[in-house]
Amino acid sequence: GHAFLLRIEQRLDSPFRNPHQYECMRIAADAGIAPRLRYVEPATGVAIMDFLPTRPLAEYPGGAQALARDLGRLVTRLQATPRFPERYAFLDVVQWLLGFLRSSGLFADGLLDAHAEGFERIRAAYRFDPTTAVSSHNDPNPNNVLFDGERLWLIDWESAYRNDPLTDVAILTQYLAPTPALQTALVEAWLGRAPDAYLNARLTIMRQITRLYYAGLLFTIVARGPRAAPETDLDALTPAELGAAVAAGKLTAASPETMRVLGKMSLAAFRAGLDDPGFEEALIIARVG
Repeated sequence: GHAFLLRIEQRLDSPFRNPHQYECMRIAADAGIAPRLRYVEPATGVAIMDFLPTRPLAEYPGGAQALARDLGRLVTRLQATPRFPERYAFLDVVQWLLGFLRSSGLFADGLLDAHAEGFERIRAAYRFDPTTAVSSHNDPNPNNVLFDGERLWLIDWESAYRNDPLTDVAILTQYLAPTPALQTALVEAWLGRAPDAYLNARLTIMRQITRLYYAGLLFTIVARGPRAAPETDLDALTPAELGAAVAAGKLTAASPETMRVLGKMSLAAFRAGLDDPGFEEALIIARVG
């Protein structure tokens, strides 16, 4: 009389496999943030958990504003758990992914030079104290946030480890709280107060970092498929155009073409962010404190 979900990991030999993902999943499940675990065997990549019936996030009671606030509170709860194990320095991960993008042959020579220059400026300005690292999901995109009709859950913990407190916040504000008003609601609910100029500056920069992060992740998937001619521009769909293409069946979830489109959107957003006057100001504030 109870529904369960059997999750089987497919690539146990991957060099990028996170050996701590099941410990992170268990910590999150014990805190009521992930579905309840019934069985887990990390060595074989098998887990059995409660199956959650889901409803679209668009049906969330109270609308987008309430969703943004409750997402912020969900991150607060996650960051209050016993700290996840250490895995990588996040900026090192992004630097590796950017290096992969530039050397992959997927892009014309020089197309990502501005991205590399911008990231170096970020690395010079964004200081991270490892002692402030917290439990972090590191991939709370809309597919990994579930609404069961009553409350929110996070699933898929293969990218989870101890990280900068702003990582999950930055990702959520981009994908599920895209307007200034919704971002304010999410951040204030997470922080418990209005953010100061220093935190806002760091959040602006972290959004840029996570844009490169997702671009790298998405194009690693694209690179596994048949190779097309290198990208010669970063013209990208808008979120509205993406939604229309999916609704019309022109793009299907998780297809290599959809990953390519999403990756270009992330790269284009990063490039546009470099030209935003607020980004320059954020770099100065982050650098001087």
